[in-house]
Amino acid sequence: MGNGPRTTVHLLRHGEVYNPEGILYGRLPDYHLSELGREMAKRAAETLADRDITVITASPLERAQETASPIASTLGLTVGSDEDLIEAGNKFEGHKVAGGDGIIKMPQLWRHLWNPMRPSWGEPYVDIAARMRLAVELARQQAQGHEAVLVSHQLPIWVCRLDLEDRHFAHDPRKRQCALASLTSLTYEGDELTAVVYTEPAADLVAKSSKGVGA
Repeated sequence: MGNGPRTTVHLLRHGEVYNPEGILYGRLPDYHLSELGREMAKRAAETLADRDITVITASPLERAQETASPIASTLGLTVGSDEDLIEAGNKFEGHKVAGGDGIIKMPQLWRHLWNPMRPSWGEPYVDIAARMRLAVELARQQAQGHEAVLVSHQLPIWVCRLDLEDRHFAHDPRKRQCALASLTSLTYEGDELTAVVYTEPAADLVAKSSKGVGA
């Protein structure tokens, strides 16, 4: 057990996004929460209302800021913005990559598929892990002895967890444990990470979601 104050950093994935075209929107602007996504954000706020949260920071993308907003309002805090929490870069951004309109029908994109371990089609996992570590460490310092919430996106949160648990970055995207509006909570005793706990406070709402493309 580490020495020092107990601090918890909650990594919160944003809620469902309104995306009727099924675009992989990545870092594109103007992708906002759907009505169901707003319900998910409210559920997260209710779940976290009694926690000792002193810091809330979100990715600058609209869906993350909108997920953070009801939490901040409930707790009387101001939402910060951190570029280190942004969605992973992806060369398929702006395309329909699932179902019948998938990459298999877009040969001009095949050149990006040569190395899934890196991955060759987007921001390297090692780079995502490095920036997420910076965001977590900053939040841990800011909320020392209390709790912080960082609102981010599925892949950055999952890679952050793999990194902290010393697991391989290469993975099957279908097996990520990071549902919409889920919490991956990191507890530190001083500088030592002592627990990683995953919860889905909006599981019933996620069951209603089309889930769609993107993160």
